[in-house]
Amino acid sequence: MATQTAALSRPVAPVSAGVWLPAFTLWWREIVRFYRQKTRVIGVLASPLIFWVVIGSGFGTSFHSGAGQGQQHYMDYFYPGALIMIVLFTSIFTMMSVIEDRKAGFLLSVMVAPVPRSAIVLGKVLGGTTLSAVQGMIFLIFAPFAGVHLNPLQVLLVAVVVFLVSFALTALGFAIAWPMDSTQAFHGIINLFLIPLWLLSGALFPMAGASGWIRVLMYMNPLTYGVEALRTLLYPGMDSPFPLPSAIATLLLFSLVMFGLAFLMANRRTTRPAA
Repeated sequence: MATQTAALSRPVAPVSAGVWLPAFTLWWREIVRFYRQKTRVIGVLASPLIFWVVIGSGFGTSFHSGAGQGQQHYMDYFYPGALIMIVLFTSIFTMMSVIEDRKAGFLLSVMVAPVPRSAIVLGKVLGGTTLSAVQGMIFLIFAPFAGVHLNPLQVLLVAVVVFLVSFALTALGFAIAWPMDSTQAFHGIINLFLIPLWLLSGALFPMAGASGWIRVLMYMNPLTYGVEALRTLLYPGMDSPFPLPSAIATLLLFSLVMFGLAFLMANRRTTRPAA
């Protein structure tokens, strides 16, 4: 009897719900939440499409890629960059939900639940990755207008590149959004850091024609490898500064580093001064 009483009085440790079920739940919540907001879906697809058509038509034949197959219309050159723009916008701005969830109290309820932080990071990042990758692949319907005709293997490899870029950028967006409590501050970081990251990725101009210090920054920019990998897959005859396997390997490393950063930010202990 005494043994039973001692067992009942002993504190019971919370039972962890595991990683995959909470991660799947958060992933599904991100999907449903995004597609219920029709204006966000339209904006994500329409903005890069307008950029591609207006900028591509504006430069037109005044731009020459210098590729081995001859001169290339700027709309064709800019197409991979517009696709990456879709991935960038969706990946980053989807992670504003971290700030919104914190303000609404949802994030606090998840953090106090018996759910490991890794499940929170994985669910949120995979949700944003899925959204951005799907949006990027949808943009492939305009590929014939850019002179691109893909076979099934090319589509598969493009999907791999898009997924890796989406995963890395979503994890980066999570790491930026996690310590913030203001969407205005989040937008400020995006405008200051991530838009130049896209501008220096080779999306707007080739690396070969850039000045020396710009070329160094482009080599250091992980997003450059994503743009060049897509350009190699979409236009196999074009010259590329990076072999496709090394570009994909760089993107894989970038994804792992960014996910590690997001995980570290979510597990960072913060102390607030007493009121």
